Amino acid sequence: MSRFILLGLALALTSLTPLLAQEAPDPAPPPPIAVEDLRPDDEIAARLGAILEALGRDGIGVGVQAGVVRLSGEVAEEADSEEIAAIAERLDGVVAVRNDIEATGEIAEQLNPAFERFRTRIEQAVGRLPLLLLALAVFAAVMGLGFLLARARFWDRLAPNAFIAGLYRQAVRVVMGIAGVVVALDIAGAAALLGTILGAAGLVGLAIGFAVRDTVENFVASIMLSLRQPFQPNDLVEIEGDTGRVIRLTSRATILLSLDGNHIRIPNAVVFKSRMINYTRNPERRFSFDIGIDPDADLEATRILAQETLAGLPFVLAEPAPLVWIEDVTEAGAILRSSAWIDQNVTGFATARGDAIRLVKGAIEAAGVSIPDTTYRIRLEGAGVPAAPQERERTTPRRAEARPEAEAAVFRQSEEKALISMVRAERAQEDDLLSKDAPRE
Repeated sequence: MSRFILLGLALALTSLTPLLAQEAPDPAPPPPIAVEDLRPDDEIAARLGAILEALGRDGIGVGVQAGVVRLSGEVAEEADSEEIAAIAERLDGVVAVRNDIEATGEIAEQLNPAFERFRTRIEQAVGRLPLLLLALAVFAAVMGLGFLLARARFWDRLAPNAFIAGLYRQAVRVVMGIAGVVVALDIAGAAALLGTILGAAGLVGLAIGFAVRDTVENFVASIMLSLRQPFQPNDLVEIEGDTGRVIRLTSRATILLSLDGNHIRIPNAVVFKSRMINYTRNPERRFSFDIGIDPDADLEATRILAQETLAGLPFVLAEPAPLVWIEDVTEAGAILRSSAWIDQNVTGFATARGDAIRLVKGAIEAAGVSIPDTTYRIRLEGAGVPAAPQERERTTPRRAEARPEAEAAVFRQSEEKALISMVRAERAQEDDLLSKDAPRE
């Protein structure tokens, strides 16, 4: 059955093919060649010869027979041959054109048109020289006005800091430079060239933008950091794990002085996007530490003793009050976690914490509470049975006697304070984008 269906479709397509061929439009026939009112061949030859003579095309042979024009000779460039043939085709009475003109092989003949064009352009430039000088003078005047406007003190009052003021000045110079170019090209009659220049500048700027993407990102981050400053000079900050005091903020990076006295240079894009800790913004800062004690001791009494010891230290603030709590109980003993607050403007953080550990440990030991030794003992098989450990009695800490005033007053300034003078000496050598009057985050 399917074979009959396929056979019928094939017959139908065969019968439709002649009909489709008949419906297809025939190509347009060429226009007929007129045989009445024909121009004599000599008139066509004379007319074309006069035209070539007026154009300065000497040495071109013209022959006309039955309306067919035959061109012969040599020209300097192939384009000249095509131009002459196109002129001949437009003449009335010409049926066809046979172009036998050849490009000359002589170097001198080929260079003559180029020399002619160059000479023509030189003559045009000399003729337009006064206009070009006027355009150049106008451009110089507009640029000079731009530099005078950029040097005005108005921008310092308008901008929040010197860096933004510099950006305003640079923007004024660029705008006035573009205005000078536009006016000069308009005077010189080459305003159409401006579109080409701007298009090329846009493409070049786009390519440069991709090439220096990181530099542009750092520059934009510098603007944002200078507008809303998250730190000031000599602030102790932590950025991406690096801790140090801020020396300066430049247009590309933030420079820190580490606690070891080393320079740390962090790109502004990283500073702007990263998590930052400013330890100097709030003068009150808390420190904490852990101390292990004998698990058989009176934990609550020992905790109270450690807390009272912290509260009695001269560099510890009364508010917020110091606090001690039992953090954990391990095989080595109980862990007491102590915390207290200090004023960083008066006391160094590192030394305050170190003195607090020393004094609290001394008070606990003076009260008779032992601090367990975490040394592990290894027993070898066959080496004998070690002696059984003696039973330890539960000890209650004694009240520590009042320590001498000299012991209570032993605390020193932190080594961080020594960096302040170093940062000031560094900042005295070069300006930066940090300003005390800028808004702070």
